Amino acid sequence: MTRTQGEAPGPPRAGAVPFLLRWAVLLVAVACWELAARAQASVYFPPPLRIARHAGTLWFSGPVGHLFLTPAAVDTILPSLGRMTAGFALAAVAGIALGTAVGRSRRAYALCNPVFQFARAVPPPALVPVFVVVFDFGTPMQVASIVFSAVWPVLINSAEGARATDPLRLEAAAVLRLTAPERLWFLILPSALPRIFAGLRLSLSLCLILMVFSELLPGSDNGIGFTLTDAQTRSDLLTVWAALLLLGALGYLNTTLLAVEKRLVGTRTSAGRTA
Repeated sequence: MTRTQGEAPGPPRAGAVPFLLRWAVLLVAVACWELAARAQASVYFPPPLRIARHAGTLWFSGPVGHLFLTPAAVDTILPSLGRMTAGFALAAVAGIALGTAVGRSRRAYALCNPVFQFARAVPPPALVPVFVVVFDFGTPMQVASIVFSAVWPVLINSAEGARATDPLRLEAAAVLRLTAPERLWFLILPSALPRIFAGLRLSLSLCLILMVFSELLPGSDNGIGFTLTDAQTRSDLLTVWAALLLLGALGYLNTTLLAVEKRLVGTRTSAGRTA
């Protein structure tokens, strides 16, 4: 449909304005940081453009065949991403499976909930001696520490979501003689999906924090956390700021998970309304 001559343009799309404002605020903040850092000329607070150039040279100036990654990036970024991805995947699978199973049984939930709340409240640093004894220093210990602390938001939210399934729908499923897998796939999981994604977002943020913490421990020889402490020891402040900038960029992965949630939950909601 074409606009007739003299017709006023319509309002911008609802998603465009928040997107532009979000990036405008970020650009203004970076510009203020750049101006303030250049005015102060402090070695402890370098300008963001200088930090970005240093990060590009340090990590993203490699050959095209290696996706522009330098050997320093292979020793810094890839091990951290591997640990965070493995920890998040294991925490998500275990949390959703156990949480859904416990949430569907009132007795199991009543028995397990105090244990879940207790384990969730234990600070991850307090468990480091236990993981060192069980796994010794290295990647298995780091991944195990990430999984143990990141699984609880997913597990508890999955259990709460499974418990919130509409009883009338469950009764209708029993009348229609749906099997247990069919009830799980068509009723329980769609009902619990918003809670599950809320737990996944919390878990992803925890995985990033715990990944850095695990790489600060003795015995670590690669990863972003190790690079951060090594740069601090050498008073390489540009590398310290570059590592912090990289961690901030990785934290933006949470928005990707939010986009997946909106798509899946919206699809499930539309399908439920159509049914």
